Amino acid sequence: MSPAAIFRAGTRLRQVVRRTPLEISGRLSGELGVPVRFKREDMQVCRSYKVRGAYNLISSLNSEERERGVVCASAGNHAQGVAFACRELEIQGRVYLPANTPRQKRRRIAQIGGEWVQPVIVGSSFDEASEASRQDSERTGAVYVHPFDDPRTIAGQGTVGLEIAEQHDGPVDTVIVPVGGGGLLAGVVLWLKEHFPEVRVVGAEPAGAASMRAALEHGGPVALPGVDTFVDGAAVGRVGELGFQVVRELVDEIVAVPEGAVCTEMIELYQTEGIIAEPAGALASAAARLPLERPVQGPVVCVVSGGNNDLSRYGEVVERSLVHEGLRHYFLVTFPQEPGALRHFLDDVLDDGQDIVAFEYVKKNNRETGPALVGIELDRADELDGLLRRMKESPLQIEQVSPGSPLFSFLV
Repeated sequence: MSPAAIFRAGTRLRQVVRRTPLEISGRLSGELGVPVRFKREDMQVCRSYKVRGAYNLISSLNSEERERGVVCASAGNHAQGVAFACRELEIQGRVYLPANTPRQKRRRIAQIGGEWVQPVIVGSSFDEASEASRQDSERTGAVYVHPFDDPRTIAGQGTVGLEIAEQHDGPVDTVIVPVGGGGLLAGVVLWLKEHFPEVRVVGAEPAGAASMRAALEHGGPVALPGVDTFVDGAAVGRVGELGFQVVRELVDEIVAVPEGAVCTEMIELYQTEGIIAEPAGALASAAARLPLERPVQGPVVCVVSGGNNDLSRYGEVVERSLVHEGLRHYFLVTFPQEPGALRHFLDDVLDDGQDIVAFEYVKKNNRETGPALVGIELDRADELDGLLRRMKESPLQIEQVSPGSPLFSFLV
């Protein structure tokens, strides 16, 4: 695992993968006051950078290893990369997928791999699928293709950094890279720090799966007690040993990005740049909008790592974004059984431009004794204080449901 290995991977992959564009973002450039460019790995073969590591590893196997076939575990994108490599190299493979893998990704794996790949659905998380695939490898002798903790995978993924260096016209101040298991970040920082030691490299991981930050605090990879799987492409409960060692030595900062901020950035990418990013693909540019340990002082590159998003998830994306931006709030409202109670709520509690977007009685069998869950959308986040004041002055019994509470995740 070295810059030289990344260079060799770049030579091997040149005729197979796309040299994805490095595009300016007028939106973020204006917001940050410095040029911001996107490394568009959402336009890569299989719409994700993962094909780089998978193909680099599988293509390096000898004839005896190819005969035994390969096996892997993945939340989706690595599986597509393995499927592509198996088909191109005509090697049999089995892909273990957790049950929460989006349907769109499952279909794509089958389409890409064709007769060369067998998908296997097992467990509810990447870690469970990973254990099943490792048992398969030990039982059958198939070569295990790790999505991030193998030198050949890291070298292939590091070619993203090689291309950034070749494509950018002039010095780069900061490169922001999504973090799941740590393979992409390790490969990119290995190349950049070898050739441009002054560049600042920042890793962006989901706040609900901040496994790299936990590893740095613990002194080594450690399993998280729980993982929010919304950012499924980066929702890894334990980072890789190899990636961790590189990150600890070379990466300047790791930032945890709230899932709501990821959703807001997904919407901005779509509406402004026309980029359909999966949640993990929006991590880096979402992190660029957060306060960093050292404010950016020059050109920034954000890696848009993938575009395999299931459009059926956009309802949840919008919901999480509105909650994060402080524009949507939920309350438990107990209406007295008397005429005009609801009218009072509409006329005296809500203000102009404040809409009820959800109304549901919590107790289905006896509406007369239970509160109603009421969702309210505001025009501006600063309207909340006035709304809460009017609620307090109202004779109605009203309780706000905090986004961080277990009750919120249960009701909404």
